[in-house]
Amino acid sequence: MTDTIKTSTPRVPPRATEDWTDDVDDAFAALRAHAPGEGTTNEPAARPKANILGIYAWHPAFIRGWLPFSNHLRHSTLSDRHREIAILRTTWLGYGEYEWAQHVWMSTAGGALTEAEVAALSEGPDAELWSAEDAAVVRAIDEMLTGDKLVSDATWSELEAQFERNQLIDFVFTVGTYEMHCTAFRNLGLELEDGMTGFPADHRPPAGR
Repeated sequence: MTDTIKTSTPRVPPRATEDWTDDVDDAFAALRAHAPGEGTTNEPAARPKANILGIYAWHPAFIRGWLPFSNHLRHSTLSDRHREIAILRTTWLGYGEYEWAQHVWMSTAGGALTEAEVAALSEGPDAELWSAEDAAVVRAIDEMLTGDKLVSDATWSELEAQFERNQLIDFVFTVGTYEMHCTAFRNLGLELEDGMTGFPADHRPPAGR
């Protein structure tokens, strides 16, 4: 009997780019508009091959509904650092390996977080690296995702000392959205792409989760 549960194959495999329709291309237009060099050539835009986008490609209406909110979270009132802390701690706790791998690379390559801070996010709010302010942010994420899933009054007061109200809203919705990602993509069977570094071998969901 194994001590982890994982789908053996993708339940919804990425849609091959050669199978994309004009409707899919049109739905992804907003995403491509942010690509470097877009609009500077008459050549058709290359279709992105990321597995996560290949899953979206089965559902153009979903793409149109989802991308505006997703883009808001990418450019919200949170600093890059706080956004990446929220995403990485959430995906660590929720076993969202694809998003964890993607954002470890993004956050360190972009300078939002150091490798030591990423390691501390796998440990939690009591890691020695954190300042009192950072520890409160990480603790708030843990409280949102465990137990009664409610940030305690004491921790919330510490957040209020750091964030304005619009930032508090963006913070809570970032954590909640990436918790949803963990659930959705684990059930759909989203797989890492070649070259992505996932969780260490000992970080796997226990049986029944």
